[in-house]
Amino acid sequence: MKILVVGNGGREHTIVWKLSQSPQVSEIYCAPGNPGIGEISKNIDVSSEDIEKLVDFSREMSIDMTIVGPEVPLVSGIVDAFQKSGLNIIGPAKAAAQLEGSKAFAKDFMKKYNIPAAAYNEVNSYDEAVKTLQKYSFPVVIKADGLAAGKGVLICENQEEAEKALVDILLNRVFGTAGDKVVIEEFLEGIETSILCFVDGKTIVPMVSSQDHKRIYDGDQGPNTGGMGTYSPNYVYTEEIAKIVEKNILQPTLKGIQEENMDFKGILFIGLMITKEGPKVLEYNVRFGDPETQVVLPRLETDLMEIFNAMLQQKLSNIDIQWNKKGVVCVVLASGGYPGDYEKGKEISGLENIGDNTVVFHAGTAMKNGKLVTNGGRVLGVTAWAEDIETARKQAYENVEKINFEGKTYRRDIAVR
Repeated sequence: MKILVVGNGGREHTIVWKLSQSPQVSEIYCAPGNPGIGEISKNIDVSSEDIEKLVDFSREMSIDMTIVGPEVPLVSGIVDAFQKSGLNIIGPAKAAAQLEGSKAFAKDFMKKYNIPAAAYNEVNSYDEAVKTLQKYSFPVVIKADGLAAGKGVLICENQEEAEKALVDILLNRVFGTAGDKVVIEEFLEGIETSILCFVDGKTIVPMVSSQDHKRIYDGDQGPNTGGMGTYSPNYVYTEEIAKIVEKNILQPTLKGIQEENMDFKGILFIGLMITKEGPKVLEYNVRFGDPETQVVLPRLETDLMEIFNAMLQQKLSNIDIQWNKKGVVCVVLASGGYPGDYEKGKEISGLENIGDNTVVFHAGTAMKNGKLVTNGGRVLGVTAWAEDIETARKQAYENVEKINFEGKTYRRDIAVR
């Protein structure tokens, strides 16, 4: 089979890496890809958001299946466009992608189908938002409604921080049209976990658990990022909690997808908070998480291509998906200054020294004058696996030290209990 993967980050590198292990896959293309992906795939100079060109390429090359990595093309309707052209694609249609495209839509969906989540209010203006704040105690969560590259969720410790967040989003438009409205939400205390699920419209199958580390600094300090590292399995995600999630969250979510007639043959990411009252949903994403994918897919024993084929045919229930019991840890190396302003074009060295049972997934890299250089906020994901998380963690950090570029920034507490 000839496969097209859409995207250019660490998540897409991981998907390509996993698909390259399938005997069913003969060729893999990636649009636009990155230098790491280019080592195992043919990179195509087409933006992940140029849907028309992606459709044309898939027709010309007789692509058998397309896998969409990032959220923007999904929310923009890439699945609808491919289906209209008779092309196979993994991902939710535009209407279903609103589960990620609009925080307010997702919260209303959770409320309608009795899915446990934080209390919330949707507001459209600064004055209305300031009044609404009076209903909440601090800390409080303020979310830009639309897509904001993982940076649109702000945890505010007091009134001053909350009002500044509202000014930034609603008046200063720091997130552009994503901030046309905001969701003000009750702050949930507990331990975060991430569950990725395969969905074919009839069946929802959870993958193994993982935990992301969103804040830029050790000890969960500083601003939110796209994710500074992750590990699998999550320490707190017990069999008992998994059963509660299946009953109270996964099945009601599937029911909602069916009752709303959503065309959803893709990946559903559910961000959870394990609170004293039980698991509650923080957010939905409608694609593989980044960097969660980097620790989940190395544990998958079943052929990923077999799973994707079953999803398209709505036969996911026929497959017994197998996972290994390894511990996997991913440490993200970021550019100095991220998630704020940062410089690109810093030469990267040391990748040739990486040890066994470790893969470095490229997230923000490019080739310049024959040299590998930084080209994004999150640059590399150093991913190691071993018999347990502690050993994998030690291995990951040993390999982190072998890689160098000016301004290299990373957290030192990924996977610490």
